[in-house]
Amino acid sequence: QVQLVESGGALVRPGGSLRLSCTASGYTLDYSRVGWFRQAPGKKREGVSCTSDTDGVTYYADSVKGRFTVSIDNDKKTAYLEMNELKSEDTAVYYCAAEGGFCPPVWDKEWEYTHWGQGTQVTVSS
Repeated sequence: QVQLVESGGALVRPGGSLRLSCTASGYTLDYSRVGWFRQAPGKKREGVSCTSDTDGVTYYADSVKGRFTVSIDNDKKTAYLEMNELKSEDTAVYYCAAEGGFCPPVWDKEWEYTHWGQGTQVTVSS
């Protein structure tokens, strides 16, 4: 049974940092893409990033480019989303998702990912 579990969500002040983790069980992140999505209250889920160790290509949403960094540790079966310079508009439930293969050019569509985590809450507030 494939399971993705996110962790690391918290309440943080504007300008602060957080690192989210996404740990896979029953699934290998080798030769897979890992997407990060988020959903703010009253808004649609949106893509944050996609990365794949298969080709080393990573995509970021414009809203997080330069502030967020993704990585994969295949030995630990864990993907990470490092978030810096957090803003109030980053407040959302963050989800990781996985699928075999590269990140497609249109990487921010939910249907490009089969496996999803349950989400972790990130709140940016003073």
